[in-house]
Amino acid sequence: MARGHEDYSTGELSSETWGDFERLFRKPGEWSSCQCMWFHRPGPRPREEVEGLTSKERNEKNFRNQRELVKSGVSHGILVYADGDPVGWCQYGVSGEFPRIDNAAKYRNVPPADAGAELWRITCFCVDKKFRRKGAAKAGLQAAMSSIRKKGGGTVEAYPTTLKEGLALHRGTVSMFKKEGFTVVAPLGTSNKVVRKKV
Repeated sequence: MARGHEDYSTGELSSETWGDFERLFRKPGEWSSCQCMWFHRPGPRPREEVEGLTSKERNEKNFRNQRELVKSGVSHGILVYADGDPVGWCQYGVSGEFPRIDNAAKYRNVPPADAGAELWRITCFCVDKKFRRKGAAKAGLQAAMSSIRKKGGGTVEAYPTTLKEGLALHRGTVSMFKKEGFTVVAPLGTSNKVVRKKV
């Protein structure tokens, strides 16, 4: 029987749930080399930071960096569980947590969000391949929106793709966000859109 989003449970990323984050991100998958650090960095790492490191060593460095952010309270996300096992992830946070976005040339022509509201961003999704197209990403998105609302709300921005595969695994699809009430406000490159919703 196919799962729906109501069949999942969710939990906030924290020091208490860090072990579940590691369990998910150590599973083989397209995200296993990033540990969701990409947008937290202002740009590519200086060459001297990664020169000579193996892939495994770079991954472990990402885990350490991410855990430091969690301990400092500047990394946020939703873990999605199926029968107690972490199977999905949705990263969100206030705009300042993701400097790479503001530093991207293709973002500079995007209309600014309302100045009077806090700007939140939903940047990434990761779903275990056995649970894709079964509502796990939707469960993560809805839980992230609920968490943002509880933290005071504002304008929520995301960067989904029109592609069916590839980036859709990590950014979500435009159709999923539209179903949750988001509006497309601008293109972002050739296949992504900037979408926003007030909560």
